[in-house]
Amino acid sequence: MRVVIQRCKYAELFIDNEKFSCIDKGMMILLAVEDSDTQQDIDWLVKKILGLRIFDDENGVMNLDINQTNGQIMVVSQFTLFASTKKGNRPSYLRSSKPEFSEPMYEKFLLTLKTAFAKPIATGRFGADMQINLCNDGPVTIIIDSKIKE
Repeated sequence: MRVVIQRCKYAELFIDNEKFSCIDKGMMILLAVEDSDTQQDIDWLVKKILGLRIFDDENGVMNLDINQTNGQIMVVSQFTLFASTKKGNRPSYLRSSKPEFSEPMYEKFLLTLKTAFAKPIATGRFGADMQINLCNDGPVTIIIDSKIKE
């Protein structure tokens, strides 16, 4: 699994020009699934995400995690995070799982995150054409791949 996390002041997601979900200060998380992913990848990522100290303390130092700031989380599935651009100019998405596997894994990720975070999680709709407006705070953007744990 691969995630891109953006610390944000707000994020709002639209489907068919209608606001579907939104959050205030917190994390916008884009998630991609590959065929080799397991519940162990989910568990490791959720623990890593919730422990990330990317929010400023009273001294302006990134020293606080999402729970310490009463932040919110939005998670959106995005298969393009596994794009390969090695050949030509048209990205290949062969590493991304097909929906038959990735949608249940996305749902398992959400369930695991909801259980560990104990607050509502905003989402998009799997496979939908979505538009997201957000204010990246910092900017702070973190990329984590569950297969690269070094």
